Amino acid sequence: MTAAHIATLTLTAKPGSGALTDAVTQSATEALSGVSATGHWLSRGDAWETRFELADPGRISGLRTLLSDAVAAASVDINLLTEASGPRRKHLLCADMESTIIEQELIDEIAKLAGRHDEIAAITTAAMQGKLDFAASLVRRVALFEGLAVERLDAILERATLMPGAETLVHTMRTNGARTALISGGFTLFAERIGARLGFDHVVANVLEIENGRLTGRVREPILGPQGKADALARLAREHGLALSDTIAVGDGANDLTMLASAGLGVAFRAKPILRDAAQASPTGAVVTHGDLTALLYLQGYADADVRRALGQRSALSPPA
Repeated sequence: MTAAHIATLTLTAKPGSGALTDAVTQSATEALSGVSATGHWLSRGDAWETRFELADPGRISGLRTLLSDAVAAASVDINLLTEASGPRRKHLLCADMESTIIEQELIDEIAKLAGRHDEIAAITTAAMQGKLDFAASLVRRVALFEGLAVERLDAILERATLMPGAETLVHTMRTNGARTALISGGFTLFAERIGARLGFDHVVANVLEIENGRLTGRVREPILGPQGKADALARLAREHGLALSDTIAVGDGANDLTMLASAGLGVAFRAKPILRDAAQASPTGAVVTHGDLTALLYLQGYADADVRRALGQRSALSPPA
């Protein structure tokens, strides 16, 4: 007899949107015809899950299609995962920074200061869509910043805004014993300060060359690109004695593809089509389009009580100002 596998269906929506209703969860349950599934709320109106036995993991793709058709009218994220993604609660979070942990693409903000916004934004967009080699595109963009005074970059960081749910995600995972890493194709000049603000344990990013208080237009080698991000995840997992299956990675662009594929659970967050499609096709991939970053907690089985407990300990976890 073939051993049964445990599958987990998680539905999430933008917090407070009202998109995830009892009617939606009922439609999802009915779409799982032939399985015994009884669901429950992780967060009333925002996150719901059901776990069930699945004799044939090969049915996952077909079930995902059925579920998508069943709740297509609702602004709800549908993620169906099996044990292939490893332990539910991960012990290492690796997160991209720009358009993931923060809402902006900071290299485009530097471009505005340099008066080259349209030119550089076009290169950034092509790189995130996988149409340009990341390292080559970064070198091209940074070259256009030559001579820019570093002190002017402070204003960019002051305007940067955190992605909704970012603080809750990091604090909740840290409270529950996980390590956290900000792994960015951007620059340490920004990433180290964003990382410190949120209490990330590790920050890995590219380094801009600076001479006499001005950007030289060069970035130090080796450039942290797609493979470098995946290598950083693997290295941190080893350092903390963790298997790759015990990691979760999140990002939005093509340069996150390899990192997400390496993780036990790779989450494409409000992602470009190339990353979203890869996550949807992967047995260890998830896609979050409507929800905020708290959806990553619900995918791991965290519930409201876990989040409230973590936020209650926030002052103890936060680094000193």
